[in-house]
Amino acid sequence: MTDTFPGINRNTKTDHFDKDESYILDFISKDWYVTNGGGNIILNQTSHYKYFLVKPTRDYQEMFNLEKEVVVVFSPYDNFETRSLDVFDHVYKYYPDLRLENVCCVLISKDKNIKERLQKLLQGDPESRVVIPFSYDEFFRSSNTYFIKNRFRNFFFERDLFAFESPITKDFFFFGRTSLIQKIINRHKSNENSGLFGLRKTGKTSVINGIARALKMDGMPSVVIDCQDTGFNQRRWNEALHYIIKEIKRQNDIQCLIEDESKYTYSDASSKFEKDIKKLFKKSDNKPILLIFDEIENISPVTSPNPFWKTDMDFLLFWQTIRSNFQRFIREEEKPIFSFLVVGTNPKAIETPRINDSDNPVFNKIPFEYIQGFTVSQTTEMISKLGGYMGLEFDDMIFGKLKDDFGGHPYLMRHVCSIANEFANKTRPTKVDKLQYKKAKETFSERYSHYFEMILEVLVKFYPEEYDMLTYLANDDMESFNELASFAPELISHLKGYNLIEENDGNFYFKIESIKDYLRNKYKYKAKLKTPEERWKEISERRNKLEIKMRQLVRMQLQSHLGKTEAFNQVLNIYGSDRKTKYTGFEYSDLFEADKVEIYFMDLIKIITKHYDLIFKNIFGTNKDETKVALETINKFRSDAHAKNIDSDEMDFFRVNISKIEKIVYDFI
Repeated sequence: MTDTFPGINRNTKTDHFDKDESYILDFISKDWYVTNGGGNIILNQTSHYKYFLVKPTRDYQEMFNLEKEVVVVFSPYDNFETRSLDVFDHVYKYYPDLRLENVCCVLISKDKNIKERLQKLLQGDPESRVVIPFSYDEFFRSSNTYFIKNRFRNFFFERDLFAFESPITKDFFFFGRTSLIQKIINRHKSNENSGLFGLRKTGKTSVINGIARALKMDGMPSVVIDCQDTGFNQRRWNEALHYIIKEIKRQNDIQCLIEDESKYTYSDASSKFEKDIKKLFKKSDNKPILLIFDEIENISPVTSPNPFWKTDMDFLLFWQTIRSNFQRFIREEEKPIFSFLVVGTNPKAIETPRINDSDNPVFNKIPFEYIQGFTVSQTTEMISKLGGYMGLEFDDMIFGKLKDDFGGHPYLMRHVCSIANEFANKTRPTKVDKLQYKKAKETFSERYSHYFEMILEVLVKFYPEEYDMLTYLANDDMESFNELASFAPELISHLKGYNLIEENDGNFYFKIESIKDYLRNKYKYKAKLKTPEERWKEISERRNKLEIKMRQLVRMQLQSHLGKTEAFNQVLNIYGSDRKTKYTGFEYSDLFEADKVEIYFMDLIKIITKHYDLIFKNIFGTNKDETKVALETINKFRSDAHAKNIDSDEMDFFRVNISKIEKIVYDFI
């Protein structure tokens, strides 16, 4: 790290600053190195701003992971206006080749309440830059520069830069996908179509946003169609074509007349689409338009929420029109007018040769790839960069562990690191070591299992065979896994593409260990058990856990319906003469505590069946005999029966019955 000392570059021009601004600039130069006097930014006739550039000295470099130059903007108005933040974007455009800090910038305002107002404004925008606010008065009142560093601490270290839930929309928080974006853009420039698939939260939408931003910077038009939007997927195929044209015009601010939607009839929609997209192409300086379809499942057979996309001919007619126009422009125009990118979870819609007894117009016509997990180097870049801004230094070995434990899944890795930030020493900078990482990982698995559910949800809903294969693999049930793989080998291809599993010399394993652990824990009672010891272990574990909950349920329901005194008498009657005499002086609640009284699972069954119609029918259902059989089956397999061998059929029968009772009891308690 090169040492940078406070001061002002001798070539810096500062004569455009007024007296107050010059004083503040000199004050800051005691802690920073002023490299450039900047200039004036005029947003409109009444909004004029000035700025300058500073380079962080060693303390700031080490404490806040700042290396590049930071933009400092003066806002000379007594009341802060949000447009002041637009000034930073203008400055960044002036220095496209200069290495400026994109994440961090400084705003100095005459508004004495700037700190509070800016905090309130930015707290709802996790993707905003880290804007460090100061008022003019703070510089005039201070005799030293300590308050500058403290303000940086407040705004850097109190913010969790890992906790993104929404897709990334700004380049300065975008990591690891630049080469993928450039690859898709190059295919578009070569008049080739593309497909991109991956599970939820793998960064597909962030890539789409990155592609749209990069094309805009090159002056090339694109349109993002969110197929999940009911405004699109509730339209018929011909109306959807007009929607695309309208969105191209709107998203690229193209001024031209297009046909009215009413003209896009079944018979004329294709010709109207051709005519309108040619107009938009010419208005875009003859630059090809990239049509991006996000969440393509919503207009695909089987998976669409709308019946005319799901089972009617709309999918076929829509893509026949898109494909035929794409090919016609190449053949007749001899130049590309548009290409398209389809993005979604599963490529089944473009892998299926026939749909509704007709040829699929996009079968094998769209080269596609799956979005991959981060490499160790990409993981290191993202975590160390964001962590550095927050005053966290991660042990080098953690980056490899993150890659192995979470398969390079950026969303999961960031949220684990968010927990590490929560647990880390609040005095920053501080180091995150392997023990702290282990604690954060365990907490994440316990606290945020719903993240795994969210990521795998689409498989559960639409691709259950693929989900089943994951559960088999997680529970080492290779017989079932291989049987399904031999029946439908494309399922293996999908799971590999999702970056969930990998194959080595015919052996399959999980690439995301945390998902394996999640599935194994969730479906541990569906795994095939090979030995009597394994079966008895599960029986004992499930039965003991259930019995505790059932005691609680019976105790509460009896008291609620009969009152404590009558409930007490009813339980003692079930216990019989010896125990009744022994426990007469006990408290009602004590009768259900196994460490205080002799209470058996059969006691609970007797209480439930005796009071079934009055109390327990609304909980267990109307079929009393069926409930009794299930409960007696569970009771049959108890710990004192271990000497008896239990075969796989008996185990399956036990699982069916206890699963039924577990769901009822655990949902109720």
